[in-house]
Amino acid sequence: MRLLIFTAALFLLPLMGCTQNSEFVSLFDGKSLEGWKVSEENSESFFVEDGVLYAKGGKAHLFYAGDVGGADFTNFELKLRVQTTPNSNSGVYFHTQYQTEGWPKVGFEAQVNSTHSDPKKTGSLYGIANVFAPGVDHEPFIARVSPNREIFLYQAHAPSMDGEWFDYHIIVVDNKVTLKVNGKTTVEWEQPEDWTKTRRIGHGTVGIQAHDPNSTTLYKDIQIKVLD
Repeated sequence: MRLLIFTAALFLLPLMGCTQNSEFVSLFDGKSLEGWKVSEENSESFFVEDGVLYAKGGKAHLFYAGDVGGADFTNFELKLRVQTTPNSNSGVYFHTQYQTEGWPKVGFEAQVNSTHSDPKKTGSLYGIANVFAPGVDHEPFIARVSPNREIFLYQAHAPSMDGEWFDYHIIVVDNKVTLKVNGKTTVEWEQPEDWTKTRRIGHGTVGIQAHDPNSTTLYKDIQIKVLD
C-alpha cells in the first residue's frame, strides 16, 4: 500500500507542475502588437517578424495595455525570452506607466545588455542594484555601495551572450524584487523602509525599451503570472 501511495505521489508531481505553469498568461501573441501601446517617439522602433518582437531603432518604449490584469500589476512573475545583438542596449520595465516620449519616469528597469558600452549589464535592476562589468582594466571587487545607496555587484562579463536566447525572470512580491537570468539569480533587492527615491515599488504595467538607433534586441514568449 505504501508503495502504491508513493508511486501515485510521483505521478502527480508533473501534473502539479503543469497546473502551476498554466497560471502564466501570454502578453504577446507573436503576430502583432495587439494589447501593446507604443510611445509616440520613434514608434517605428517596434515591429513583429516570424513570431519575434523587435526593438530596433531610435529611443522608444512599448507598454502593455491589454486585458490581462487590467495592465496594472503589483505582485507578479514575468517571464520572457530575450536575445541581444552586438553592442545593443534595451530593458524591461515594470511598475511603470505609458509615456508619449522620453525615458519612463515611473517604475524600474530590468537591464538588457550583453556587450553595450554601459557597464550595467543584463540582470541589473538598473540604477538600483547593478550587475557591473566595467572591463578588464578595472580592478575586480565583490560589491560596492555608492553614497546614494546604488549597489554594484562586480562581474567579469554579462550573464547573457549576444546571438543566444536567454530566459529572463522578473519576480516582485511585496517590497522584494528578484531577477533571474537562465534560472540563476542575479539580483535580489528589498526596498528599505526609509526609501525616498522616485522609483518605488508600487504597481503598474510592463514595458519594453528600444534604446538607440544602433541597438537591436529580440523578445518572445512574454508571459505573466499575477500573484495577487
